[in-house]
Amino acid sequence: MKKAIITVVGKDTVGIIAKVCTYLAEQTINILDISQTIVDGYFNMMMVVDIAALTADFQTVSNSLAKLGEDIGVIIKIQREDIFNQMHRI
Repeated sequence: MKKAIITVVGKDTVGIIAKVCTYLAEQTINILDISQTIVDGYFNMMMVVDIAALTADFQTVSNSLAKLGEDIGVIIKIQREDIFNQMHRI
């Protein structure tokens, strides 16, 4: 299993989760864990995903998620789990 972390942040609108999850399914990215909250109209979601069966290059997926975020008015980032863990070490 190869894990990655996806974050989605921005103004809440209808369909954010549906559009992100649809894209992930198309790329055979499995969602292992998901947490989302809305605070004062701002949407925040964090996902742990399995990218072992990824159908495209990781950088291509990263760029496509960023573009999808622009299209729906949020910021979407994906990081490999090992890089995420190193960046958030105490």
